Amino acid sequence: MHSSECHAILCRRPDGKFQYDEANPATLNLYGMSRYQVVGKTIDDVFPPDSAAELSAHLEKCLRSAAPHSYSRKHGKSVVDAIATPIPAEPGKPARLAVTARDVSERQNLEEQLRQAQKMEAVGQLTGGLAHDFNNLLQGIIGALDRAQHRIQQGRASEADRFIGAAIESANRAASLTHRLLAFSRRQTLDPKPTDANKLIAGMEDFIKRTVGPNILVEVVGSAGLWPTLVDAPQLESAVLNLAINARDAMPNGGKLIIETANKWLDDRAARERDVLPGQYVSVCVTDTGVGMSPEVVARAFDPFFTTKPIGQGTGLGLSMIYGFARQSGGQVRIYTEVGKGTTMCLYLPRHFGISEEPEVTSSHEPDQGFGETVMIVDDEATVRMLVDEVLTENSYRVLEAPDAASAMKILNSDQSIDLLITDVGLPGSMNGRQLADAARTTRQNLKVLFITGYAENAAVGNGHLEPGMEILTKPFPMASLANKVREMLG
Repeated sequence: MHSSECHAILCRRPDGKFQYDEANPATLNLYGMSRYQVVGKTIDDVFPPDSAAELSAHLEKCLRSAAPHSYSRKHGKSVVDAIATPIPAEPGKPARLAVTARDVSERQNLEEQLRQAQKMEAVGQLTGGLAHDFNNLLQGIIGALDRAQHRIQQGRASEADRFIGAAIESANRAASLTHRLLAFSRRQTLDPKPTDANKLIAGMEDFIKRTVGPNILVEVVGSAGLWPTLVDAPQLESAVLNLAINARDAMPNGGKLIIETANKWLDDRAARERDVLPGQYVSVCVTDTGVGMSPEVVARAFDPFFTTKPIGQGTGLGLSMIYGFARQSGGQVRIYTEVGKGTTMCLYLPRHFGISEEPEVTSSHEPDQGFGETVMIVDDEATVRMLVDEVLTENSYRVLEAPDAASAMKILNSDQSIDLLITDVGLPGSMNGRQLADAARTTRQNLKVLFITGYAENAAVGNGHLEPGMEILTKPFPMASLANKVREMLG
């Protein structure tokens, strides 16, 4: 039986072309040619011009380096992995090389099938856990609203408040769950800004101490001269808090929790170990003296819905959310652990070359009133339009509504005065919210735009880059936050 590997000997002729001196049956079979059509012929005779030029470039590189050269190339529907090796030159004879190749198409197809099977298994685990958690949360929302409505019908409206409060609590937990899921899939809309991680963590220190309890000693070690990093500050806060809570749970009998920042310059080797590009990074590490993790747990730690906590005490989304946030921010998260000794979780975030900004303080006061400005809301959800109309009208704005981009463009192309466009990013029809905003600004150059979205790939808002006069709010949001944002944008 002939070898399944392709072997060929080629020489470089005086005119610079490569000629086949020998080719085994596997090579002829791959090319679909006879020995007469290959041996004694040049690469240009055997292959089309583009393919011949590509192969010649690989062979030239091999001869120039005087060392084996590996490469991959397509041949028809096949993918070929090959290695060209120079043959010691004989005086007065042309340069020669040996090429060994293998058709790896079947292997790649099997690998793709394996990846697809693993992906479907992960999707099955994800949807199963998601359905369980959301059904519980929806039960709380629907049940509480049902009881509130019942109390109002009985004329006992004063007793409805606690049920409405319970519904809001469950809804907020559902919102938190979707944010974690979007973070895991790297699809949440981040608002990265130059951030001083030292200041951010110092501002959280008291809250972390209260969260982990008196049995755990918390120590924060901020590096002097820490570089800024370009991240979404609330997401970084959420990541640090999640790591602190995990550390607390790993120390049921108490212990020590250290949060440490540092500047890291990762060379090729260090970057390869952490699966990031070489360069300068800011590290944020959370260390505990707890039970540690086994290699089996470490291998699955970032899987969605994987948790070692008892049922009802963890969603298994905390670490997957942190992983998604770190990767979407251009960084990485790594685990260093020893069973019985403790664990260190390190976030590596790229250095920002510039000055950091002070973290924004979320306003909780009642929104300031408008001055009769006209605001247009575009959203395919009638309930969302109704709620936006309600809160803005209540705050003295004039509101226009449209369910899709086509309807909105009719109004935007009219003489109607519009001070602010509020639009969902995902709209029905052929035009999304970003495209609508761009089209509107062709005739209304100074139109301010507020995007509201529950799911937005960065590409939908311009790869995360908003133009001046454009801002974004992620659904769900408190209605007071919307009104404050409108007042802020209208100045």
